[in-house]
Amino acid sequence: MALLEVRNLVKHFVRRHGLWTAPSVVAAVDGVSFTIDEGEMFGLVGESGSGKSTTGRCVLRLIEPTAGEILFRGRDVLQLSRAEMREARRHMQIVFQDPYSSLNPRMRAGDIVEEPLVIHRLGSAAERRSRVAELFDLVGLDPDHLTRYPHEFSGGQRQRIGIARALALSPALIVADEPVSALDVSIQAQVVRLMLDLQKRLKLTYLFIAHDLRLVEHICSRVAVMYLGRIVEIGSTQALFSHPAHPYTRALLSAVPVLDPDAPRQRVELDPESFDRHAPLTAVGAAHWAAI
Repeated sequence: MALLEVRNLVKHFVRRHGLWTAPSVVAAVDGVSFTIDEGEMFGLVGESGSGKSTTGRCVLRLIEPTAGEILFRGRDVLQLSRAEMREARRHMQIVFQDPYSSLNPRMRAGDIVEEPLVIHRLGSAAERRSRVAELFDLVGLDPDHLTRYPHEFSGGQRQRIGIARALALSPALIVADEPVSALDVSIQAQVVRLMLDLQKRLKLTYLFIAHDLRLVEHICSRVAVMYLGRIVEIGSTQALFSHPAHPYTRALLSAVPVLDPDAPRQRVELDPESFDRHAPLTAVGAAHWAAI
């Protein structure tokens, strides 16, 4: 059953060039559609500037979309009032990319994790403190460190604080916006394992936004590839990685590093003139579509 359904999502930004120059419109997201089933780890990949992070933020209405529908449990969140959206956000949370800038440096770690509970007026002060200690333990942090400030934690620990904050309201959907790209490689695996463990334990659903295709291949059940604001290929991870159909997907996969430096490589150069950027998605296999 689909937990989230995105239909023809559009987000335009107006770019002003100067006092005497007419503004131009940038289509950061241009007619994006996909569904995510309950309990699924759904990957959204593409280069920087492809629109994937904007898509994730539009889903949560952190950025207001220009057009489209976003159905969460069958209800269009774009039609919700401010009060209704506040309630809906209890069930839809985000883990940001940068653990250094996403935490308030003036707040103690325990207060950062408790803040969503305070905003939504959940529990007494004692119950909230107990919940925060439970969340710290859940994400692998020492509850004795609740009074520390963000600068006293490592990057990986800060991202765990961000994950604990996202889990405070027991959401169903987590938008993970490149959650490990700012971390050292040795720490990335630990945080990814934590997210997978939490998915099983808490029955979470993830929209996992990333540019690391090797990571997405190992953790996501389905993947959508974005190029210049549009989804150009979508399908099961196995089908998409074994039989990429779109030239952009093939170019992305050809750039993925391999462990064996002597292995034969054939880098695919993308020629934007070789395909129609506005082509609709068509079936190219079982549970596999591409804009060709």
